[in-house]
Amino acid sequence: MSPEYEQRRGFTRRGIADSQRHVSWGSSVNHAKSRYRVPVPQPASVHVRRSYAECRFGQLHIWTAYPSGGGFDERTPLLCLHDAGGSGRFFAPALPELGRDRSVYAPDLAGHGASDPDPGKYTPAELASAIGDFLDSLRLRHVDICGYELGTLVAAELAIARPQQVRRLILWGVPNYSPQERTAAAGKFAIGLREDGSDVTAEWQRLLAARDPSTTAAGLVSDFSERLRSGLHAIKAWNAVLDYPVSQRLSMEKQHAVILRPRYEFWEQAPRTRSMLVHGSLQDLPDYGTRFLHTAPQRFAAIAREFLDR
Repeated sequence: MSPEYEQRRGFTRRGIADSQRHVSWGSSVNHAKSRYRVPVPQPASVHVRRSYAECRFGQLHIWTAYPSGGGFDERTPLLCLHDAGGSGRFFAPALPELGRDRSVYAPDLAGHGASDPDPGKYTPAELASAIGDFLDSLRLRHVDICGYELGTLVAAELAIARPQQVRRLILWGVPNYSPQERTAAAGKFAIGLREDGSDVTAEWQRLLAARDPSTTAAGLVSDFSERLRSGLHAIKAWNAVLDYPVSQRLSMEKQHAVILRPRYEFWEQAPRTRSMLVHGSLQDLPDYGTRFLHTAPQRFAAIAREFLDR
């Protein structure tokens, strides 16, 4: 090629060097822009699963939820413990909300749901020991706990036995009965004791009479089916609740705890329970009832997140 042609087409050595410098500079600028670009937030993807874990009584059935990142590098995992005659299904409506930024575990307590039974007396300490086996299998350094009714007592036992591992507690419906209230509550569970099934009918009528306006017929049937499934195990667990020294044990719990106070059976007991806690607070929820978690799962998750992430 002639020198004139090379000059016109930019093929001179100087032109080539200039071109290379331009490309290099442009790449650096693009790389810098890419490096400092603010990432676009991606919608959280929550995985809700069910699984089994080994414990001293056999197997525990567990409902789990965790964000797409796995949950272990996010916030402190949350353990959710249900009531006597219930199961981890109780927390199912809130799992997609709670699992957006942490791992959540809602096991069926021994003898409830699809978990193997406890051969003992179903005391909160015995039930807590099985949950402790599960926590050991996960090798968690820290865990927060949300307990509902019987679950609050199991949570207290875990907090007392594992003060370095259990960080914060959310307690809902602590069965802190006076002697008179305890006598009235003694017949709360009576399923599976009569061959003619009249106790099943009586329990259904009791649930109908006690339900709050937010409880739908479908929701009541779901709760009732769980109680039928746990049968005599729920009765043993409830008797253990009535025998539990609430005042003595809760005063030994040193973690920060919040008591949720929707307007239902334990409304009057909540302030009394608050006074027993070393680091306790009260969250009044007068606009909600027994099925607060089912009717307002986002509100429940927001309250839990605000307390747990302080």
